[in-house]
Amino acid sequence: MTAAGARVEGNELLLGDGARVSFMRTLRLPESGTHALPPGLGQFPLRRVEDYPDTVPPEWLAKGGVMLPVYLREAMWLSFGGTAEPTALQVGVGKVCAVSGERWTGRLARRPQNYVVLPRQPWLDGINSGDGTVRQFVAVPLGLGATVEGQVTGEETTGGVQLQAFALRPDRLAQWRAARAPRTRSMSVGYGGAVPAPSMPPAAMPYAPGAAAGPPPPGAPAPAAPAMGLGVGGSMHQEVYEDHRPLSDWAEEAAARVFVHLVTPPAWHRITGERPPPSPVDRAAYTKAGLPWFDYYDESATDLAAAGPLETVKPVGEWLGEDHAPWTPPAPGQVKSLGNAPRPGAPVQDGDW
Repeated sequence: MTAAGARVEGNELLLGDGARVSFMRTLRLPESGTHALPPGLGQFPLRRVEDYPDTVPPEWLAKGGVMLPVYLREAMWLSFGGTAEPTALQVGVGKVCAVSGERWTGRLARRPQNYVVLPRQPWLDGINSGDGTVRQFVAVPLGLGATVEGQVTGEETTGGVQLQAFALRPDRLAQWRAARAPRTRSMSVGYGGAVPAPSMPPAAMPYAPGAAAGPPPPGAPAPAAPAMGLGVGGSMHQEVYEDHRPLSDWAEEAAARVFVHLVTPPAWHRITGERPPPSPVDRAAYTKAGLPWFDYYDESATDLAAAGPLETVKPVGEWLGEDHAPWTPPAPGQVKSLGNAPRPGAPVQDGDW
């Protein structure tokens, strides 16, 4: 299987002919309670691994794919906005399916369902915890046992995020008639105006400009980089929708797949020479400024049941300590209701993973 169908356009991944995926920066939720959907604070920068052959670790080159910078305990969500055609998308966190909790197989399955259906699924903020909720994706280093991979499999050897997209069979695609209005969520919020300047959450990984001197000189061996994966944080209201099509409607072979490496800010600077983006704005300040949170509902869709292996996954605070970042619940008027209402980029090299 090749990844000729995976391309990078700006900070967006194009998978096959129809699917688009962006990795969105966001506010980290408290690990207790169930919350509205947090906002998007802009896209994570996305770079092809193959463009940095002299500075990425050799094992990253072997896996190919793309990379993005993320702080310790920083949260993210996956946006599928702009997806043009029906796509079955598998999302792995350390090669554990974020929908079913089963180990990565690279094949579509229905019992339990191990994929989300685009464009009906507009975004995915975390692992499927059932009853209309997900647990937020939160970045942690490998080796603590805090990742979803470590808690489900007992090992932490893969890390990162894995994506694989399947198109409809040509005859089924020709029958597709759904005309869907665009669904929008706050995709980018500036840090000026009513929003205070960015502040570093207490639990975030510090980044000192002097801590990384940028890329090593030509010919120097690329040093190892800390391995990062995804654990979980707080719970939020979000459904992971059941696929109502027969499994046979989907192609047997994937149109595209890609490995997404998660990079610490110092390693990002050393590899790319770019300064990483600042840590996200303080969530209490965001809410106090009156800026929006979100709630999405699709009355015609069916939520998947909780994924058995994912039900017992614990939040990263069990390993990293209590989250002391201030929290102010949004006022009712701040929660906005959503729902019921490309040119080719640079191809991404696939590898062995």
